[in-house]
Amino acid sequence: MTKIAVDAFGGDYAPEQIVEGALLAADQEGISVILTGDENRLKALVDGKAGSNRIEIVHAPQVVHMDDEPVAAVRSKDDSSLVRGAKLVQAGEAQALVSAGNTGASLAASLFHIKRIKGVERPAISTLMPTATGFSLILDVGANADCRPNQLVQFAQMGSIYAAEVLKVPNPRVGLLNVGHEPGKGNQLVKEVYNLLQDASLNFVGNVEGREIPGGGVDVVVCDGFVGNIVLKFAEGLGSTLLGMIKEEAQRSAVSLAGAALMKPGFRRIKKRMDPNEYGGAPLLGVNGVVIIAHGGSNAKAIYNAVRVARDGVKNNYVQIIAERMAV
Repeated sequence: MTKIAVDAFGGDYAPEQIVEGALLAADQEGISVILTGDENRLKALVDGKAGSNRIEIVHAPQVVHMDDEPVAAVRSKDDSSLVRGAKLVQAGEAQALVSAGNTGASLAASLFHIKRIKGVERPAISTLMPTATGFSLILDVGANADCRPNQLVQFAQMGSIYAAEVLKVPNPRVGLLNVGHEPGKGNQLVKEVYNLLQDASLNFVGNVEGREIPGGGVDVVVCDGFVGNIVLKFAEGLGSTLLGMIKEEAQRSAVSLAGAALMKPGFRRIKKRMDPNEYGGAPLLGVNGVVIIAHGGSNAKAIYNAVRVARDGVKNNYVQIIAERMAV
């Protein structure tokens, strides 16, 4: 039986929202969840609730906080909810880990205990970004600020595999994030990566500019973690700002209010497509297990979706597929 370990004390709204999301996944999706954290507090939140029959609690009295230095915290807090979750995956007692806590610590715990896939130089955080045609998978969005050319090629390979196997995108189109389309554009890193991707066994469609991502012209967008994190945070901020501006304009007059009332179902659909909580979390590709890194501000809906993403990752066996193809 597939079991998903959830770091119950990771995130801004832990443990209440984390537990609520885990219960939703257990009740509505039939997913078995192992909550790691302070047993007494967790039992009080779980007992008697719908889905509690599929919840297991593993006591972990320590907490890795958002402002902790990642590596030091993982090394010194061996009994933390995050590290205990990673160890459950390492031992095969859980098939995936979900955490909305300290991203750097989640990366460190995964590397220390779950380990890298053989042949992968560095894991990459990948995330879905809504587009006009559906979504694009972007990686890396924060694990590696500085990269070598071959590492970005590996990101492209892993992203293409994930898009095909989990997202069910046939022959995913891979684009390299750059300041222009021409092969000679960009810094030295992306120039070298461009040449390497041309020779890789991928559906590489060339450079893609930042303004083209929302249009959905590519399925996988490759960049280093410094650039990718800026793109991600800018997109999140722009989305919430635009929705706020639309709401403000809709309230300016009676005519605007009437028009907004007619458009309300459409606005709701747009808001849902742009809501990060709908996408759950970002898979950490390149580690030898399914690890889903959720947003620090995740609410119950986000955790519910993150657990579903973890379940789907296990079901589609993308870790093994990446391992097999990276070994070739």
